[in-house]
Amino acid sequence: MLEQRIEAVNQANRAFYAAFGSLDINEMDKIWAHQEYVTCIHPGWSLRSDWPEVRDSWVLIFNNTFSMTFVLTDVTVQVAGDLAWVVCVENITTQQSDEPQQAQVLATNLFERIGDEWLLIHHHGSAVMG
Repeated sequence: MLEQRIEAVNQANRAFYAAFGSLDINEMDKIWAHQEYVTCIHPGWSLRSDWPEVRDSWVLIFNNTFSMTFVLTDVTVQVAGDLAWVVCVENITTQQSDEPQQAQVLATNLFERIGDEWLLIHHHGSAVMG
């Protein structure tokens, strides 16, 4: 049972990064719980709370990026009842102008099981320096 939940959370986490990499807000809409308690902290940004504000932050990112690819490393998944969290390193290549940029972000993604779905309720990314 626990292994099945861990795999379901892994799938939800992969879907989050697929939506992120697609730069498609409609795909991101499917990943998140549309609740007032959702939160998001992008590297260098202040806290975004409530689904409309969190969604607007993704729209801003997507509108200012030409491409983004992720390779996840050091992925750890924990499940406790209807909550689960993933801690990972995002190895990111972005294209915002002519030059591709490389970055590493340490991320925590918190999921809640709502019905039969694991939906994102919190994302926190912190840039890894050096």
